[in-house]
Amino acid sequence: MPLTDTSTIILVVALVVVAALLVWLSLSMAAAESAVGRVTRAGLNNKILEVQTDTETSQFIRMKKIGKIHTVQRLIANRYATSGSCAFFRITCNVFDGVLVACVASLLDAPIWLQLLCGFLFALIVGIVSVLVRPRSAGASKPIDIMLNLAGLVRFATAITPFAKAGEQKGQKRRSKESDLSDDEELEKIQLEQGRATIDRLVEANDFDPEVSEMLRNVLTLSETLTREIMVPRTDMICMDRTATLADMLRLCSRSGFSRVPVIGDDVDDLIGVAYLKDAVRATAFNPAASQRDVASIVRQPMLVPESKPVDDLFHAMQQTRQHVAIVVDEYGGIAGLVTIEDTIEQIVGELEDEHDRTQHSEPEKIGERKWKMPARTPIATLEEMFEIDIDEDDVDTVYGLLTKLLGRVPIVGSSAVTRGLRLTAVDTAGRRKRVSMIVVEPAAGSQGPAADDDEPRSDEQDGESASPQGK
Repeated sequence: MPLTDTSTIILVVALVVVAALLVWLSLSMAAAESAVGRVTRAGLNNKILEVQTDTETSQFIRMKKIGKIHTVQRLIANRYATSGSCAFFRITCNVFDGVLVACVASLLDAPIWLQLLCGFLFALIVGIVSVLVRPRSAGASKPIDIMLNLAGLVRFATAITPFAKAGEQKGQKRRSKESDLSDDEELEKIQLEQGRATIDRLVEANDFDPEVSEMLRNVLTLSETLTREIMVPRTDMICMDRTATLADMLRLCSRSGFSRVPVIGDDVDDLIGVAYLKDAVRATAFNPAASQRDVASIVRQPMLVPESKPVDDLFHAMQQTRQHVAIVVDEYGGIAGLVTIEDTIEQIVGELEDEHDRTQHSEPEKIGERKWKMPARTPIATLEEMFEIDIDEDDVDTVYGLLTKLLGRVPIVGSSAVTRGLRLTAVDTAGRRKRVSMIVVEPAAGSQGPAADDDEPRSDEQDGESASPQGK
């Protein structure tokens, strides 16, 4: 058909315009398909609050924006059906683009093979562009804005593809059998998995230092880690009795290395509060007589957190309340342990040590005549072999466990106990948690030798301060 025919020219131009419109629709559906998977209900609720508090726009404009947000809320209620409708609409636009280009080639008297080739190549190119370039990245970076701009178009796409909802119902039944997560929780899980995959690709490409990549991985796992996994259990807590004096607290803090100590009543579950070393120093520095005051006079109200609280929520809560220590409670209201803000930071950056931490020996070291300095984790069998005695303790396996049992509480530096003619003394700590790391073992004064029979173990506390009993 010759191009001089006016009707032919008008038809070609009309087909080209329609094809261009379909290209735009395809790209828009690609952006919407990417955005619908990233919009959350919480984000839309925050957007509504933002619009309602915007005093620079008129009431009519605010209501119009809120109407669009409500439309988007209805669309993401069936997130997967909406995404499927967008994908179907995008593919349909690509197919029609190919058909229109083939028609234009036919109007230009092109051979049949050229018509098919032109239509196929054009549809293929538009499909590749809609998948790879800007529309999808825009939907990923600003999902709420994209959905608000395309709300009417996406609603039209879902209206003409009712079969997508039937597929969504089947998908929901399948997902409900596989997972009990809500829609937003499942979306968050998917985004975390995508974040981990991105970090892995960056590491493989050597774009990141391995330590930096490990910290990024740790950040992504904070929401999956519970407080109970990082807390100091109640059996390892160092506490003070409410009747202890400020002088006792100063000595305890000096020996244990802790600056915040829980204060208890009858037992660990009878929590009075938390005493701070700074408060004790402030009270006694210019008034020596105040050192005989009860420690209960300076306690502060503790921050209580459930043991099931995710670590990222715990970290933000401690930041907002300016608390560095929190008491962890179990589901029955009992004390489960203690957690500090440093514990949460260690989940990201790894073990933290200060200038007082020293490298510890891994083997027993002889420091005098029949006097040994042993790592806390030295097996009791090694102790029995060195001193040729039989301790006969079936419920503990290490020297640290033996000293803990003899004392009836968590040992600190200076804690000492005697059993089977041997004196065990805690002499050193390691790590930020200041756990006893080295124990000196020697014959007890007045014994006839290391094998002397001492069926009644004794414990001594230097400086006279009283430490708390262990938890149950």
